[in-house]
Amino acid sequence: MNRIEYIESYLNRLRDVLDEIDIRQISKVIEIFEQAYDNDRTVYICGNGGSSSAASHWVCDFAKGTIAQGKRRLRMFSLGDNAAMLTAYANDLDYEQVFSEPVKTYVRKDDVVILITASGNSPNILKAALAAREQGAVTVGLIGFGGGKLKSLVDHSVVVQSREYGPVEDLHMILDHIISTCVRDYIAANPA
Repeated sequence: MNRIEYIESYLNRLRDVLDEIDIRQISKVIEIFEQAYDNDRTVYICGNGGSSSAASHWVCDFAKGTIAQGKRRLRMFSLGDNAAMLTAYANDLDYEQVFSEPVKTYVRKDDVVILITASGNSPNILKAALAAREQGAVTVGLIGFGGGKLKSLVDHSVVVQSREYGPVEDLHMILDHIISTCVRDYIAANPA
């Protein structure tokens, strides 16, 4: 396959991922963010590898990009952004607990925990989902590969069937931009 054919093939696979998404699932995630804002709750997000970078990007877009003048701000944090804490848990306990332990420390009832994973089977993401459930948080999975084990552990999910990391991770960033823009507009239109 030459370069042009590869580019066309990749874009076609990404179109397939976009075409299979149920827009109602995305709308539900937007509603969860709106409720978190209305109830002055905190949103936490985590993922591994590229999904960790996506989580950080989400935090930037939500923490800065949803600001509306004169309105209370949405609080959002990435559980993977504190390298000292992450490596301490990985070293002193094990890598499977790098997100579940901070969830136990920070997350409160009715906060929101977003879990990003292409496979849906990362052990540390699964443990974080269970810890969030124990804390009484609302959980959302952004999942590829048909959902994996995570799908049954979260309150709501946006799942794609693709088993290719690139298009799944691309979709997670597209969701960030759609959802953060809708949340920004919601905050601007509603009382502080």
